[in-house]
Amino acid sequence: MMHMTLYWGKKVTLLVDSWKTTTLLAYLITLFACFLFAAFYQYMENRRIRFKSLASASADPSPPSSVNSPLLLSKRSISAAKFAEALLFGVNSAIGYLLMLAIMSFNGGVFLSIVAGLSVGYLLFRSGDDEAVVLDNPCACA
Repeated sequence: MMHMTLYWGKKVTLLVDSWKTTTLLAYLITLFACFLFAAFYQYMENRRIRFKSLASASADPSPPSSVNSPLLLSKRSISAAKFAEALLFGVNSAIGYLLMLAIMSFNGGVFLSIVAGLSVGYLLFRSGDDEAVVLDNPCACA
């Protein structure tokens, strides 16, 4: 039976049926893994934002075309940097959604460890940004 309200306990099923905790040690290891995964999410978001700023700074401004067609991409506009940026975005989105699904286990310890991991990850990897970065990601987890 899946919990539909926040509960506190060491017995939790996280993401897949085979990831179940029954002992306190397994529960603490799971909480530590959630913490690390959440901090890694912030690290990956930092890398993606920095890579995007480096890629846009090194891109050549293309001459204006006579036809304004924003939905059609020319062969030159898809570069290795844009492909890598899209790949990083996909990986980071997957990590974010997995963290969201882990929180949806409704275990209070999992919730607190993920929030703490996101906060510590932000402090370590993203709080030192000197420039204000406007994100183009409408997802609230970014």
